[in-house]
Amino acid sequence: MLAAYLPGDRTVALREIPTPTPGPGEVLLRMGASTICGSDLRAIYREHLGEGPEAYQDVVGGHEPSGRVVEVGPGVVDLEVGDRVVVYHISGCGVCDECRRGYQISCTSPRRRAYGWQRDGGHADFLLATARDLLKLPAGLSYLDGACVACGFGTAYEALCRADVSGRDRVLVVGLGPVGLAAGMLAKAMGAVEVVGVDPSEDRRALALRLGVVDAALADADERGPFEADVAIDCSGVGAGQHSAIAHTRRWGRVVLVGEGGQLSLDVSELLIHKQLTVHGSWVSSTVRMAELLEHLDRWGLHPADIVTDTFELTRAEEAYRLADSGVAGKIGITWELD
Repeated sequence: MLAAYLPGDRTVALREIPTPTPGPGEVLLRMGASTICGSDLRAIYREHLGEGPEAYQDVVGGHEPSGRVVEVGPGVVDLEVGDRVVVYHISGCGVCDECRRGYQISCTSPRRRAYGWQRDGGHADFLLATARDLLKLPAGLSYLDGACVACGFGTAYEALCRADVSGRDRVLVVGLGPVGLAAGMLAKAMGAVEVVGVDPSEDRRALALRLGVVDAALADADERGPFEADVAIDCSGVGAGQHSAIAHTRRWGRVVLVGEGGQLSLDVSELLIHKQLTVHGSWVSSTVRMAELLEHLDRWGLHPADIVTDTFELTRAEEAYRLADSGVAGKIGITWELD
């Protein structure tokens, strides 16, 4: 089968490798879609920066996979050939407190392995997955929808749930990359009375407005004058963006920091203590939240794939990564045609 690896230095290597066979508790998936995440770009594609949970181990890339079950291994009882699934992209030990709560992302066991980081990911014709990492894809959602949920939309939904977003809230989304677009779309679906997006990129602001995931798109939150949100979600991963999210949240408001990276310096008394803010750090999501999101999306009639601006065949993976790295497009996907 064909597979794409990420050697660093903004390169993609295509290799022919054997198709794996599922062992006990494993299933083999035929890939339907595998989208590109900003974390792939930041910590693998440009250069191998990661350590610990983000250490790339020269495996098949791609941690946002969705596909169809084509073979099941011994002991798999809740999945069968033909099932359409989303892959929760961290395979934890399965027995620690975090894993039992569904937050395999926070598993600290040496057995923890993330797809596309420490075990083969979705940028291949087939993917070998652990059965407990899979969530069934509702009939109303496509493989591309599922791939978007596998990390980006799951991350955005977790953040909005942490902030308990509802119809009483004005929401500020800082950073209008794919996760920011997801946050805007989901905040509206959860009833937010207004969603304001902030991004220095004119292209990203225009895309967010065109997709209808924000009510206003600003280069800087100060453009609105004295603007204060009930809830702010930082998806930029940049210190200035994180500071802006906190500074433009009203007294007793809620802030969720989602974007990876950044160094933040602020006046704690003025911006946090005296404003009585609640600030959350939110890392990806849980299998429980992700299953909940899939159900909601199907019921709401929402399609995460709407934020995908470009798709490529696996043979064009290098072109796909180059476009994703440019920062001018929305979500980028690698897709296969499945019956």
